[in-house]
Amino acid sequence: MRLTIDQYSKHFKMSKEMIHSKLRAGKLNYIMDNGETYIIIPESDPVAKRLLESTQSRKTEAKKNIADSTQKPKITVATLIELYKRENRYLKERIKELETKIDRLIDDKEQILREERERIEKVYAAKDEQLKTILELINAKLQMEQRNLESAPHDLEAIETTPSQRIELKEYLKSLDLEPHQRKIIKKRFQTIKGSDIRVQEQNGKIFLDFGKYDYSDLLSL
Repeated sequence: MRLTIDQYSKHFKMSKEMIHSKLRAGKLNYIMDNGETYIIIPESDPVAKRLLESTQSRKTEAKKNIADSTQKPKITVATLIELYKRENRYLKERIKELETKIDRLIDDKEQILREERERIEKVYAAKDEQLKTILELINAKLQMEQRNLESAPHDLEAIETTPSQRIELKEYLKSLDLEPHQRKIIKKRFQTIKGSDIRVQEQNGKIFLDFGKYDYSDLLSL
């Protein structure tokens, strides 16, 4: 068995310088062939046996791979058509599944919209009911104020009130036929809203009423 210097260096893990040194010392048998140096290894050498077995194994594996590649079945037109048909069936099934999902999503969205519309309608219905209640309360209050005006003491009509004429609350209450505790209640009402109600005017610590501009029936009623 013969090996090139590169092969011998690779298999025996030896540097090329060492190999050339052994060749010069005559420690290795070699021959020259077409200018190439080949090192001779006896076939009885264990290393040579392993190399031969490894080479033979690689050749056998290569032949097997070549045989397997040549034995692979060729894809025919019928096979391609069958593959396309199978792929087509799969795509149709996927499309059908997607359409089903889309329909379900549309139904869910419509259900959500219906529920939202019903909720809004309930909110507006509740608001309408609240508004109706408020209007009824305002109407009831207006009717009560009208009745209070109609039942107010006649002395109120006797007092001359002009847009520019005012009267002190204390003096006005004295002109009415009221009990002391009743006058006290009315005074307390005016004191409570003083500063927050434009109808109640204060000057030098005294509260004045202007019947020509404002209505005090809600504060004077008992």
